[in-house]
Amino acid sequence: MPRLRWWWISPTATTSAPTSSTATCRRGPPRSPSTPPPPTSPTSTSPTSPTAPRASSSTSASGYDSPGWVGTFLGAIRIGAVPVPVNPLLQRSQDYDHYLDDSLARVVAVDASTEEKLTAAAHRAANPPIVLRFDQVKPDTEIQAAATRKDDMAFWLYSSGSTGKPKAVVHLHHDIPYTCVTYAEQVLGIRESDTTFSTTGLFHAYGFGNNLTFPYWVGASTVLHAGRHTPATVLDTIEKRRPTLFFSAPTLYNAILNFEGAKSRNLSSIRHCVAAAEALPAEVWRRWKDAFGLTILDGVGSTEMLHIYCSNRLDDLRPGSSGKPVPGYELKILDEEGKAVKNGEAGDLYVKGDSALALYWAQHERSKRSVLGEWFLTGDRYRVDADGFYWYEGRSDDMIKVSGLWVSPIEIESALLEHPAVAESAVVGITVDGFTRIKAFVIAKPAAISQDDALVQQLQDHCKSRLQRFQYPHMIEFVSDLPKTVTGKIQRYKLREKAAAPA
Repeated sequence: MPRLRWWWISPTATTSAPTSSTATCRRGPPRSPSTPPPPTSPTSTSPTSPTAPRASSSTSASGYDSPGWVGTFLGAIRIGAVPVPVNPLLQRSQDYDHYLDDSLARVVAVDASTEEKLTAAAHRAANPPIVLRFDQVKPDTEIQAAATRKDDMAFWLYSSGSTGKPKAVVHLHHDIPYTCVTYAEQVLGIRESDTTFSTTGLFHAYGFGNNLTFPYWVGASTVLHAGRHTPATVLDTIEKRRPTLFFSAPTLYNAILNFEGAKSRNLSSIRHCVAAAEALPAEVWRRWKDAFGLTILDGVGSTEMLHIYCSNRLDDLRPGSSGKPVPGYELKILDEEGKAVKNGEAGDLYVKGDSALALYWAQHERSKRSVLGEWFLTGDRYRVDADGFYWYEGRSDDMIKVSGLWVSPIEIESALLEHPAVAESAVVGITVDGFTRIKAFVIAKPAAISQDDALVQQLQDHCKSRLQRFQYPHMIEFVSDLPKTVTGKIQRYKLREKAAAPA
């Protein structure tokens, strides 16, 4: 039986020698994607079904990536609980209220960085859960695994909705091994000798596969970094821990390229680089290749599908595209009437694969709109070229994805409206140098000095103080009116067209 090793880099000393630990991991047998996964995955054991879940078994986990996070997640599944990872970077205690109320969590597992925020949130909950520190959880070798089936509920991951309020994506036991035998084995080619390093955290579906389920599936090693990632910490970690598989988001790849002295750093241990969470501009792909001689495999995935379902390969890639369907997944592009579009034409992207969500928790109408038989409506608009490569055209709705995180324009507009200088606003996502940025069109009140740069800064700071720090307009344009329908709805697509038009 192979051994699994992780490296844990503490948030208070990211450049010092990390603590390390080892754990035994069972290796999954090779199978084709058409072969049904085993009844349980090596990290999945929960007896709750998606149709009749036990609310009392829900466990919420919020903390930086660490051995304690991993142990709590796997231990919860082993005893039949349903773990619900949550972003540890939320600023305010109140930001966690929705997660506790929605998940009905009976236990909340935290680390030092989230303990104060989550403890306060737990006290406000209608049914206050027990709060435990990861380092207070002790192993017990005598606990038997719950008897589970492959179609039982295993865990939830939260994903933002069109209203901006996070919704819980319910995943089943067979979902994890399905992503391992499709993307991890057949595209990534992960093996036991690999060491993975992901700048995306374990609470996110992308990081969850990169730094937990994929390496554990084959008995590989993983680097766990506790804290925010910067170009400096990423480069230091790569040189010190020498990962062979590196996963990040396009924004951070670009930031590393622009970091002083980055080109002289030693990335020779890496054999594959992977990008997801947002579209990778072709120019960033080329610059990375020129700087380090490494190919970035860009792909598209989602929380609902658990990981990447369309990807470039080393021997079959097109910079700027999302690649081709991963073995085990099917894609189709339909128009507004549900008819297949011609090659080269854009439409709504649908995906089919057995790692798809079972439902959105307590979101019946949303589930019916998104889960259509075997197909999932992604909410993305794509086109496919004559060679079978898929190209991202934007979101089907108005949600904005910045640095791999979904942003609701409604939330920013609401925050702007709270400022005394703002009469009305509309927020859209636009592309600047290949990256998505947030732009606000603001109608200022007559008494405000609309062209004053100081007001722009005030409005940006105002949003940051009320929302998450990434939920603010990078650009603000003051206008006299906003395009609207006859019923008064803002026509954001016209604002996007205006922003994209040459000056």
